[in-house]
Amino acid sequence: MATSDARTVDAYLEALPAERRGVIREMVALIRRNLPAGYVESMGYGMINYSVPLSRFPHTYNRQPLCYAALAAQKHYCSLYLMCAYGDPEQTRQLRQAFASEGKKLDMGKACIRFKSLDDLPLDAVSRAIGFQTADEYVAWYEKMRSAQRPRPRALIAAAAAAKRASKSAPKSAPKSAPKSAPKSAPRSAPKSAPRSAPKSAPKRAPKRAPKSAPRQS
Repeated sequence: MATSDARTVDAYLEALPAERRGVIREMVALIRRNLPAGYVESMGYGMINYSVPLSRFPHTYNRQPLCYAALAAQKHYCSLYLMCAYGDPEQTRQLRQAFASEGKKLDMGKACIRFKSLDDLPLDAVSRAIGFQTADEYVAWYEKMRSAQRPRPRALIAAAAAAKRASKSAPKSAPKSAPKSAPKSAPRSAPKSAPRSAPKSAPKRAPKRAPKSAPRQS
């Protein structure tokens, strides 16, 4: 990335090659026409920066003004940085759609649109993106995003870690085995009936004696 030691925007422009100077001047004019109130133009990070001043919002992560848009001349192209496109998927979608609708090739990183002349850009869509948020709206969005990403307090982290360690060190109770069912007794066989005794034969009658013949008379 090409950077500059210039301390003012005019000094930055004067130091550029002629072909880059004209393109950057045109883009500076477009940004100034569409930039909402509350932002200031300055040099930062070696490029032209449009940001929320520290006097308005000093609570940035790097103690630098909160950047909203930026513009730089690179060696072979120019770069327009739109933080609203980086933070809002809908803005990114609209920019992509505008490029496609006008038949222009989009060369875009997370927040950087690369171009060689303003003819490479859908200028109406770029103008709307630049005017998307006032400084107050942008600060509110930034604080909301930081709150969502802010790490939990150390006390909560320590308590969660202690609870996790305790759960690991607690003795594990042996799994209860299913109660054994009583051994099944062998099925009882039907009681054997007493052996039937052979039927008693009827008592034999004594053989009848032949009747005595009558006494002979003398």
